[in-house]
Amino acid sequence: MKAIMVMYDSLNRRLLQPYGCDWTETPNFLRLAQHSVRFDNHYANSLPCMPARRELHTGRYNFLHRSWGPVEPFDDSMPELLKQNGIHSQLMSDHWHYWRDGGATYHNRYSGWEVSRGQEGDCWKPDLAFHGSAESDFGSPDNPYVAERPILTANQNDRRQIRCEAEMPMVRTFDLGLEFLERNHDQDNFFLQIETFDPHEPFYLPPDLDEDGMRYDWPPYYPVREGEELVARVRQRYARLLKLCDAQLGRVLDRMDAYDMWKDTMLIVNTDHGFLLGEHGWWGKSVMPLYNDLTNTPLFVHDPRFPEADGTSRDMLTENIDLAPTVLEFFGVPRPDSMSGAPLRAAVEEKKKLHDYALFGIHGGYINITDGRYVYMLPPATPDNEPLNEYTIMPTHHDRMFSVEELRGAAIEPGCAETKGVPVLRIPRRTPQANMARFGAKLFDNKTDRAQLCELRDPALEKRMLELMLRALKENHCPREQYERMGLPCGREELSGEDYEEILRRRAAYAEQSELAQLRLSPAAAATYRVLTAMLPYLAEEAKDKLNALCEGSFVDAESMERLLLPLVHNEDRAIAIYYARLNGRTI
Repeated sequence: MKAIMVMYDSLNRRLLQPYGCDWTETPNFLRLAQHSVRFDNHYANSLPCMPARRELHTGRYNFLHRSWGPVEPFDDSMPELLKQNGIHSQLMSDHWHYWRDGGATYHNRYSGWEVSRGQEGDCWKPDLAFHGSAESDFGSPDNPYVAERPILTANQNDRRQIRCEAEMPMVRTFDLGLEFLERNHDQDNFFLQIETFDPHEPFYLPPDLDEDGMRYDWPPYYPVREGEELVARVRQRYARLLKLCDAQLGRVLDRMDAYDMWKDTMLIVNTDHGFLLGEHGWWGKSVMPLYNDLTNTPLFVHDPRFPEADGTSRDMLTENIDLAPTVLEFFGVPRPDSMSGAPLRAAVEEKKKLHDYALFGIHGGYINITDGRYVYMLPPATPDNEPLNEYTIMPTHHDRMFSVEELRGAAIEPGCAETKGVPVLRIPRRTPQANMARFGAKLFDNKTDRAQLCELRDPALEKRMLELMLRALKENHCPREQYERMGLPCGREELSGEDYEEILRRRAAYAEQSELAQLRLSPAAAATYRVLTAMLPYLAEEAKDKLNALCEGSFVDAESMERLLLPLVHNEDRAIAIYYARLNGRTI
């Protein structure tokens, strides 16, 4: 038996023709749908990139205990379990986070791996004469934000190396995967993961594919402030990159046809999450509530044991944590007790229900739950979004190690079943995603409103979804402090009327409470202050007098707040401070 996984990053279900889109060109996804089962109620769990990939390896939720981080020594990794059981697992990828601090233990879990360089901010072939030159400034009248990003210069340098379709990292990644199939298609017992960073932003197209030369191909994680015409052009840009993603999928399907692999090869086509292209008034992901556009993701599975299922769809609830158990079950490798996901075999073969719920979220953000029909989003219930801890023995963020200041607050947490008895570091986290309660709790009905445009006001249903959330948190060993952060009673699965009223009371109090309330700040300015002082506590004291003086004058906007705070940031923190001020400081 053999298995191939084709994995994309930020693949939007709503823009694929098999899911009903009528204006994009994805003929090979249509072709795939005839050769596979299409899952219609599939959910991402932990966002963004590496938290989703940890779940792909471990088959259990990441976001309740950990933010962006590596595979831990106590984790059961699906590719490694295959390797240990005599099944070759091979990764081909251009996803540059694999070779950064926060992802550096993933690719080594496979039997073998190859990478293609040059995506996003990957410092691939630096030209020091180019850095700081006028050519490296990507700002323009229709591109007002992207020039301020710390990773921009590396990206602009890489673009100079990618001059045609054949040189794109995505195309080179699929080349590697297809070379592997050329050599090994007649062999048995291998798992091949072809994983591309596309269609993740920036939506770069090389000169031979670029039809309009539009420079605005890297929308920020901000509320939409651009006009409708520019939003439409960005969507078209994404669609053209999606067309190229579709073409690469077609190359894999061609090999499946040519080598008659449909009879003995599982094919999984999936993604980590979606991307907002102006929907709900937002670009990007991770700052705003996690709407279906981000979490209700596409999934296609061809299981050669059940060819009669090809060309059909399934509407039972499935999750990304199901993918590791699915691959293990296909190869007959026992599923570890640590995996809470379920193999998809029962859904494919017998259309059986797999789950009562799916949890999803970002560490330190909303906690969200769906029962397959209703989606409930619960914001934090404390003004500072605390307490919150990281649980790890691999203390790295996505692009750096934990700082000495962060680690000074660490304590040893006793081992548990999930860590196989290994003690871990409990590291307090002051999250930059504070002040999210301004969005409020949200309740939607997917049956009548999958686009999530009409919020429900149903106290009885909200109470039921809260109780389902409490059950899910308990079953997944949610840390005690998360209950406090979210304003939930710990250790219970039922809510009394008094419990529910208390949750509503705390929510209302939080909406009104703010240590900045007496100051004349715009919501964006207040959010910018919270972001930077949460990340860099020394700023609060250093900025105190200047902040009071600033607020004695006119109403303060976000740009004025940045001009106040950024000069006070220490040099070693400046790049990340600018990034997060731009990224999270616009929570309005």
